Formats: sequence, C-alpha cells, structure tokens
Amino acid sequence: MMFEKAEYMERLAKVKKSMEEKGIDVLLVTNPANMCYLTGHNAWSFYVHQIVVVALDEEMPYFIGRYMDAFAGVVKTTYLDEKHVFAYPDYYVQNPECHPMDFMSAVLVDLGYGNKTIGVEMDSYYFTAMALERFKLGLPNAKFVNGDLIVNWVKIIKSDKEIELIRKAGIVVDAAMQAGVDALEPGARQCDVAGAIIGTQARGTDEVGGDYASIMPLMPYGETAGAPHLTWNDQPYDNDTSIFIEIAGVHQRYHCPMSRTVAIGKAPKKIYDYSKYTIEGLMAALDQVKPGNTCEAVEGAWRTTMKKYGVEKESRIGYSTGLNFPPDWGEHTASLRPGDKTILQPNMVFHCIPGMYYDDFGISISQCIRVTDTGYERMSHYPFDLIQK
Repeated sequence: MMFEKAEYMERLAKVKKSMEEKGIDVLLVTNPANMCYLTGHNAWSFYVHQIVVVALDEEMPYFIGRYMDAFAGVVKTTYLDEKHVFAYPDYYVQNPECHPMDFMSAVLVDLGYGNKTIGVEMDSYYFTAMALERFKLGLPNAKFVNGDLIVNWVKIIKSDKEIELIRKAGIVVDAAMQAGVDALEPGARQCDVAGAIIGTQARGTDEVGGDYASIMPLMPYGETAGAPHLTWNDQPYDNDTSIFIEIAGVHQRYHCPMSRTVAIGKAPKKIYDYSKYTIEGLMAALDQVKPGNTCEAVEGAWRTTMKKYGVEKESRIGYSTGLNFPPDWGEHTASLRPGDKTILQPNMVFHCIPGMYYDDFGISISQCIRVTDTGYERMSHYPFDLIQK
C-alpha cells in the first residue's frame, strides 16, 4: 500500500460525512483514481467494470470486480480482506448476454443495500449509460442519485504524504522535460522526441522512479500549436518555428504537470513576445496564490496583466491536480477561471497553465504549485524561460 490504513480510514470518514450531508446511504465509486484514493487499488483494470462500495453502516469499503483482478490483486496489494472483495467470473466481460452490473446488483442485494439511496458517479468516464440501466434493473427498490465528485472534493486537499509524492513527481517531470528538449532539433522526428520523454517518464531518475502519465505528451508545433491537445507523428521538425510540450511527471500515480515552449532556430517574433507576456501573467497569477484567496482572484491577476498587451484568453488558466488515471490528470473540481469562488486552502495543488492558443501558433508555459500557509510552493523547478534550440 502507498499509505497506512489509518490514512485511508480518514479519507473514508470525510467521504461518508459528505454522503450523509447529501442523503446518500451507499456510494458506488467507479473512477479508478477515486478507487485508488480510498483503497490503494492501482492496476490497469479500469477498462472493465469494477466498483468500490462505500456504505455508511460499514467501516471498510467493498471491492467488486473481475476475478483475475480481485483476489490476486486487490487482496494482496490493499488493506481490504477477502470478506470485502467480490469477484465476477470472466463470462461477464464484454458479453452481450449479461453485464457485470447484474452480478454487482446481486451482491448489493445480499449486503442489504437493495432498498437504499445509492449514489453513482454519473459523470465519470468509467460509468456508462448501460451500467446505470443494469443497476436499475437489478436494484428496482433502490433510489439512484448523483454522487459524482464526492470523492474528488475530498481529495482536493492533500495529506503531507501525498504532497511528498507530488514533489517526487516534480523531480521526474523536470528530467522528462529536459530529455525532450535535448532530443528536439531541426530534422528530429517527432516520435523520437516523444520517445525520449516517455522513456524518462517511465524510468524517472536515480533518485525517484517514474510511472505512466494519465495523458500522453502533447506536442503541437508550428501552425498547429494553437491546437493544444495534438500529440505527435513521425515527421521531422522544421527549422525557424516553435513547439510547446505539455507533460507530467508521475510517482505512484501522483502527477506533477508542466508545459514549456521551445523556439527551434529563429522563431517568428510573436513567439518571443507572447512568451514574455505569458511568463509575466503567470507570475502575477502565482502571486495571488495564498490561503483565503479565491480561484477567480488568481485568474483575475493574470487577466489584468494580459490586458496591458491587448491579450485575452478564452479558457481557464488552471485546475486542481494530483492522483489520477487516464485519460486525465485533472481532478474535475476547482478551476482558475472567472466565477470559480473556491477558496484556496493549504495543500491544494494546482496546475497553473495560462496557455495562449491561436490559429497559427501557440504558447504554453506552466507551473504546478502547492498552496502553503502563506503562499505557494513550486512542485517542479524547470526554468520558466522560453527555451531556444
């Protein structure tokens, strides 16, 4: 396990408190990051249906999943014992004649939850429309309500042990960014640069081991750099252009994201100008990161700075981050944008990424930070400068 059982119990207590406030008796957790947060289960098993069951009347949660993942995986790697693990046989996997939620419904009935108010993570990537329909068929006396983001809002404030894992992820992302920059030159194939980054993400450093990231390296360049979520192909990089690289270092599933912009040769003047604006705006935003301030106040400092240069940005400039699984390293809770009045508290972690995306170019220079008692801590330490190759 990544943490002592006592820490998992503290997390569960906070989740149950939120459940009680919302009138939820049983919460079915399907987001693998939330499952890992509550139990320590860390496996690439989320491509099939699995759930963690949190009930107000039971101290420990239950895991219900595929047989090959349950006893050989969950029981051996988490604090859950065999009494709290249920496994469905393999014929439930991707079989049009039956569905894993049929099995899970029967387990929930046997546990006495067939007529309870049940919360489900309705906007989770991993909870399908068919899953809800089969639950409704198998649990006709239950009342289903939206339990989305209950765990997410609990995990937005990290423990000191979680913060230490993110610091280690920051060491990995510094190394991975440098590996990408070292491999990047005119004529280098995009896939080779991506390979250098991914290899370092996995290996980490002599000090800290790496892990796979929830998002592949994002590497738009040249005229496509205004489309921030492009990855790579096998074509070579041209001279006299620019690229930005957005990646994360990961340690035991905890992420530290980073983005930097690289000028290859002599890039167009606007690349240098907008990089300067972006760094100035980023620093202004970070200066507003302190307990008691709001997310929108952080974004407002960025917006005020950029107004001097006649620059506006359509999208948010950051979001909470930490423990996650594909396809995203964001927590889907607080965002640094107008209207978000979430109050900053110590040990919240944000990826502040005021990317500038236009039709024919893009600039992205970011920083992952922890809110401290008085301000912020940088979780990685790669220089903010526009990188010249």
